[in-house]
Amino acid sequence: MKVKNAGRTRPVWVGIDIGTQSVRAIAADESGAVVASGSQPLTSSRRVGREHVQDPEEWWRAVCGACREMMAGVDAESARALALDATSGTILLTDGDGRPASEALMYDDGRAEKEARDVAEAGGALWAEFGYRMQPSWALPKLVWLCRNRVSDTTGLYLTHQSDFIQNRLAGRRIASDWSHSLKSGYDLSRQQWPHQVFDKLGLPEAIFPEVVAPGSPLGSVSRDAAEQTALPAGLPTVAGMTDGCAAQIAATGLRTGSWNSVLGTTLVLKGATETQLHDPHGIVYSHRAPDGRWLPGGASSTGAGSIAKHFRKEDLHQLQAAAAKRGPTDLVVYPLHGTGERFPFAAPEAKAFQLRDPQEPAELYRAILQGVAFLERLSFDYLKLLGTPVSGAISISGGAVRDGLWNQIRADVLERSLTIPAVTEPAFGMAMLASSQDPSLEQVARMIRTGSRIDPVLPFAQTYGTAYRRWLRELEVRGWLPPELAAYSNRQIEV
Repeated sequence: MKVKNAGRTRPVWVGIDIGTQSVRAIAADESGAVVASGSQPLTSSRRVGREHVQDPEEWWRAVCGACREMMAGVDAESARALALDATSGTILLTDGDGRPASEALMYDDGRAEKEARDVAEAGGALWAEFGYRMQPSWALPKLVWLCRNRVSDTTGLYLTHQSDFIQNRLAGRRIASDWSHSLKSGYDLSRQQWPHQVFDKLGLPEAIFPEVVAPGSPLGSVSRDAAEQTALPAGLPTVAGMTDGCAAQIAATGLRTGSWNSVLGTTLVLKGATETQLHDPHGIVYSHRAPDGRWLPGGASSTGAGSIAKHFRKEDLHQLQAAAAKRGPTDLVVYPLHGTGERFPFAAPEAKAFQLRDPQEPAELYRAILQGVAFLERLSFDYLKLLGTPVSGAISISGGAVRDGLWNQIRADVLERSLTIPAVTEPAFGMAMLASSQDPSLEQVARMIRTGSRIDPVLPFAQTYGTAYRRWLRELEVRGWLPPELAAYSNRQIEV
């Protein structure tokens, strides 16, 4: 398919999203229309304990396949620039030629428990200043683990984020990283430098860390070899991208100050945009940084749609949705955690799912899970408000769960806010927007965002869900997971 406009080629920009299960590539024009797309699956290896690895070479093969599929629908002359996102905290070691020197440890690989304690001790004051709570799944503890357990000598080896691996392959040489993917590796976003004084204590050599630039900065261009493998035009400019969560935020909000994007997929992720950095003394909310220097606070819960898959078969969901909509709100209180441990809006590594009574029927349990996730979403916004974060701006929702109309309505009712669903919510679209922008504030590309639908509250929260919500808060507090201050604050918000 050729993209033509008034007898000339209409420009398009390429965005690539490297997810957990697939790679997605899209070409979008300045109006926000997705002109062409392609995708390829990825496979993971989950081992005993919390180990999760992928083959970096498979990332590259999937990128090549997705790009070839996309370019079949694009005039090569129309492509103007490319940006890509990847999972946050996924890393490996590579040699000087970009070849893997270790396995790739994925964003949720939690093997580096001891290393996380060592990292926390080595840079405690600095992490407190950043508002970071170093976790085993973050990139820096995993880097320490790799250096201690996978290589005997780090000479000539480099920390390589998932995004870096693909950008380096596209360019045919090692190029800079971006500060979004570098955050969980310990990069100092305020001073815009690596904290080598901390790394020295951990035995990490300065030479192992890449140069870092702001998202949206020019990185390089597609090499002839990469062009042959991907069908992208040789010489296509590449720009520094952002993590997958930030990419989805760009697609949904254009990083408008005061706006929030709530992504509900396997887990729940909230991300907003503020002029100044938010400091959370507990390190539960941490901030990425926008291309223009503004701050992007957010948090990721362990609650989400994964809890539905834990209880129900996919083929039963349509019937359950209809039955749950018909029966209306339930007083069944459920905390729908599909694993162990909560990260946001409170930190409780020992937290586990619970329900306070047996459901009368499957549809009631299904509805209670939807409500439980919505309760967690409300509590998350209350925590942000408690920290002094503005949350009165527009809220957009994205993620796989937006296909469930009942859930969307429950979320609007529980939040007591109108919610919008952008027409295109894919992280790859956010990267196409970033690639097209000549302004680091992204204001001039906000026109690419199209609103698909809007959901307004219908049921009054206090009268419909208030009692169940109070019981839910009390149970979380009694179990020692929810801080009393946050429980009291959220209770007071019901009457506001």
